[in-house]
Amino acid sequence: MKRIEIQQLLSVSSQSLINTPVNVKGWVRTKRGNKNVAFIALNDGSTINNIQIVVDLARFDEDLMRRITTGACISVDGTLVASQGAGQSVEIQATDILLYGEADPNTYPLQKKGHSMEFLREIGHLRPRTNTFGAICRLRHHMAYAIHTFFHERGFFYFHTPLITASDCEGAGEMFQVTTLDMKNPPRLDDGSIDYSQDFFGKQTALTVSGQLEGELGATALGKIYTFGPTFRAENSNTPRHLAEF
Repeated sequence: MKRIEIQQLLSVSSQSLINTPVNVKGWVRTKRGNKNVAFIALNDGSTINNIQIVVDLARFDEDLMRRITTGACISVDGTLVASQGAGQSVEIQATDILLYGEADPNTYPLQKKGHSMEFLREIGHLRPRTNTFGAICRLRHHMAYAIHTFFHERGFFYFHTPLITASDCEGAGEMFQVTTLDMKNPPRLDDGSIDYSQDFFGKQTALTVSGQLEGELGATALGKIYTFGPTFRAENSNTPRHLAEF
């Protein structure tokens, strides 16, 4: 059975799929229920909203259901039906569940509660699963699409400037260095300075702070151009206007 994205099942057009078999895959946001039935909120990233999976516990192995906890990755076969409860228009009555990956409830850090930004910075590999970062990523996508569309319709070309450069465009000297040398014991010249001729690029390089210089060169080939980064600023500033992103 071909997988269907949750976004499609929650859309208005999904009415034609009611009472038909469907397959969804994703991560468990929450699981609740009683001794007879379990309700799993499943999300696959296609939408910020979850779809409810209704599980008749009498039809499923008890050990399997115990291992399905918040954060687990599963595949669900079932029938899409009109929901009898509040909060959703449709739900899936599960007929088969395949557990791809477990999440230990004693150590999995994302639970059904709010998390501070400071805490989410410590789990960068998981924070995209939160509604906050899901919303931010979607917003950034639409903003980037609008910017690209704006310039394209006006005859500009998107020019890719180097991320690694030997040029300090702004002259501030605050740049993230990029090197393959062992900085604990780098090769040195007679005057004691680091011999960057032995580095990968043959000279001292860093992450760019601006695409302006290379952009001016690109304009000679393409005429009207624009650059879209990313660029990197190394000053340790945590103000709302100057952020270090990791």
